[in-house]
Amino acid sequence: MLRAATSQHALLRPLVSAGARSMTVISSKSAEDYKKQNYTERQDRLNRPVSPHVMIYAFPVVALSSITVRVTGVLLSFGCTGIGAVSLFGGDPSLLMASIGESSLAVPAKFCVAFPLSYHFIGGVRHAYWDATPDAVTNEQVEKASYAVLGGSLLVTAAACMM
Repeated sequence: MLRAATSQHALLRPLVSAGARSMTVISSKSAEDYKKQNYTERQDRLNRPVSPHVMIYAFPVVALSSITVRVTGVLLSFGCTGIGAVSLFGGDPSLLMASIGESSLAVPAKFCVAFPLSYHFIGGVRHAYWDATPDAVTNEQVEKASYAVLGGSLLVTAAACMM
């Protein structure tokens, strides 16, 4: 059986200087300095580009739609947890909902329930369709489907708010 070399030099991996075509080993003092640098300093030293920050990156419509489906799912989970907590601590959720429905907060409350529910549901139907027909997943169709999910959920939400 072959044994790996265990000398100190065999365990050290050489660091390549930026722009060099051949490998240049940096001294152990430089290697220690390299390890003390933060990530950005190390990338600058190696002339590597840094990805843009999330706040300046322009997300495609499809990414925004996917994020919104996930966020609406989390919001629905919080809502169901809140209703469960009210029930658990002796409250009456149906009485609470009726009192909100009769107040001036009725339309905003309906929107806060109907939009996440419809968006998440229609987004789920979209994904089920994509799972059943993978040939329909093209860049153009995916973008159209993202707009359709938004439009459909806004229509359903508007109808629910008018009831």
